[in-house]
Amino acid sequence: MQNILPITNNNGCYEIRLESIGGLGANLCGKMLGELGALYLSLNASSFSSYGSEKRGSPVKAYIRWCKEEQPIRINSPVVTPHMLCIFHEGLLGKHPVLEGADENTKIILNTTLSPEEAMEKWPFKTGELYCVDALQIAMKCHSRINMVLLGAIAKVSGFIPLSSIENMCRDTIGQKYPALIQSNLDGVKQGYECVSEGLSIKKQALQKDSAPQETFFWGYDNAPKGGVNPRFGSSVSNDLSPSREGYIPLFLQEKCINCGLCSTTCPDMVFQFHPGIYKGEPGMVNGGLDYYHCKGCLRCVEVCPTGALVKALEKDYPDKPWFVPNQELLPDAISYEKSAPNSWVTSDSYLDEKRVDGGVV
Repeated sequence: MQNILPITNNNGCYEIRLESIGGLGANLCGKMLGELGALYLSLNASSFSSYGSEKRGSPVKAYIRWCKEEQPIRINSPVVTPHMLCIFHEGLLGKHPVLEGADENTKIILNTTLSPEEAMEKWPFKTGELYCVDALQIAMKCHSRINMVLLGAIAKVSGFIPLSSIENMCRDTIGQKYPALIQSNLDGVKQGYECVSEGLSIKKQALQKDSAPQETFFWGYDNAPKGGVNPRFGSSVSNDLSPSREGYIPLFLQEKCINCGLCSTTCPDMVFQFHPGIYKGEPGMVNGGLDYYHCKGCLRCVEVCPTGALVKALEKDYPDKPWFVPNQELLPDAISYEKSAPNSWVTSDSYLDEKRVDGGVV
């Protein structure tokens, strides 16, 4: 078969790297891309992923290699210099080295609401060609998953993957396991293919800024307190859970709140900030708002609230969130946030009237 790969490295491979947060489907997406190359594009293919024991909410990387059918793949190391780099969440930028290895030949796909021009102004892109797609909103609209939308975007940006091959693969894989959800996933793939932006070349000189890089502080051997006591107990001190949210937030309506504390009891991440105050003329603990840094969007609080003081809302409608009260005890100035943490996509979490499975939303 004629070689369809537009570019290869010294080993004869076209390489793809997926950068994600556990729960967004990068592991499955990588497996599907490996299968796509081997079974639908008549290429030799390999794929594998890297993630920690937690998986959900922790950083995930997936690596895919394709080469000509007659050429064996003898490399099983991570993809260092990808020809295609797909970033599943913009919250990974700036804190994790997701752009490492990108060069002038790298096509970068970013899941974001921003245009390529806006993204280049906001994030530290240095080289390559940038494409943007709002995969989250498309997935919510189609009742699909972010990984399906990005599969369609990858096909379009590649320039050589037919959309029909992606659709056939989805029918043969997801369609077999979740036949009721195949149309939603096909819609997500098609929307990702059609809605990904035009590519924009990244110019190094245009992105050089005067601002010095911020120093990040971590406890270590040299600077730990005497006696080895860590005064900042709890892992939440360095985590920002906001990248784990998948389009929804709990919205606080204080006028309906009776300060019963059920929201704080059910919240797994200490989001609600109660402080001494006056309620109905009597002293007591009053709900002062939510720490959205630590809210992962599970919406358990919405379901348990007896008065409707917490309601489900689209996060895109509230860029400046009302009643946003960061927990000052967990927000020291000297320690920066890591943009990944426990994810909301778990079967035990409440999604109200939605039932979610691996294949999408029922």
